[in-house]
Amino acid sequence: MKGKDLLSVSDLRSEDIHLLLSDTEEMKVSGWLSSLGGKVLALLFEKPSLRTRVSFEVAMRQLGGQAIYLSPAEVGLGERESVPDVARILSRYVDVIAARTFRHETLELLASYASVPVINALSDLEHPCQALADLFTIYEKKGELRGLTLAYVGDGNNVAHSLMLAASLSGMNFRIASPKGYQVQEEVWQMAQGYAVDSGAEVSCTEEPHQAVTGADVVYTDVWTSMGQEAEAEERRQVFTGYQINSELMSLAKEDAILMHPLPAHRGEEVSGDILDSPRSVVFDQAENRMHLTKALLSHMLGGLEIPLAGYH
Repeated sequence: MKGKDLLSVSDLRSEDIHLLLSDTEEMKVSGWLSSLGGKVLALLFEKPSLRTRVSFEVAMRQLGGQAIYLSPAEVGLGERESVPDVARILSRYVDVIAARTFRHETLELLASYASVPVINALSDLEHPCQALADLFTIYEKKGELRGLTLAYVGDGNNVAHSLMLAASLSGMNFRIASPKGYQVQEEVWQMAQGYAVDSGAEVSCTEEPHQAVTGADVVYTDVWTSMGQEAEAEERRQVFTGYQINSELMSLAKEDAILMHPLPAHRGEEVSGDILDSPRSVVFDQAENRMHLTKALLSHMLGGLEIPLAGYH
């Protein structure tokens, strides 16, 4: 890793990702360990969560450490107490902070004042832990990443940003189909293109879902309306008409293509219920693998593995 924190997939190099995935595979069969005994994780959340909170808490406990959950009402990040003050105070108490925030800038400010590692547990810009666990799930199902094609259909949101960067770093082709005005950010797009040149991957953007999905190995979607965008829900339903993953669209992918969704899902909106609950769906494997990936990540950051991430300091 390029620094002490994981705020973006771009904080990782290709070799870091492959090492993390290898260690995630080992963590999945290792069960409970004591490698992080005496270590404490603070979960600093502005947004509610099921998978993120439970995966981090259980991961830390399975490694022998402790986790403390701090709700918005308890901290009032940036309101009741300033972000720099929260960062400096928590650094005196805990060994690592996982923050789930609305604004990515809040994470960056937190990390700049914290003397302990800060992990992006979700922001409006990226969701790196989700994307890394997704790559592990793909590897687990397909036995490889390089040369595969992941087709993402829907909003160019935080999950799309992290997936695009992770795929291009690992040599996996990435296609995204989004309506005009809802594409990924230009800065992220340019960064992914640069990674793709080095890894041999292909990254493409279209407004046509059929074009993205045709011949794909993995079909991925996410909710059309994320937390904090509730006022736009009806407008987004209208804009995203035609971007639903259903049996017709899935039929264009490879016969053995898998369906992925980070959950929670809105059945009947971005994905039809029959497809989400079909044998091609691996959404609950994705959810489980969040915990195993988190164990590997925490172990790297807190010294629970004998070999640290290349370049980590």
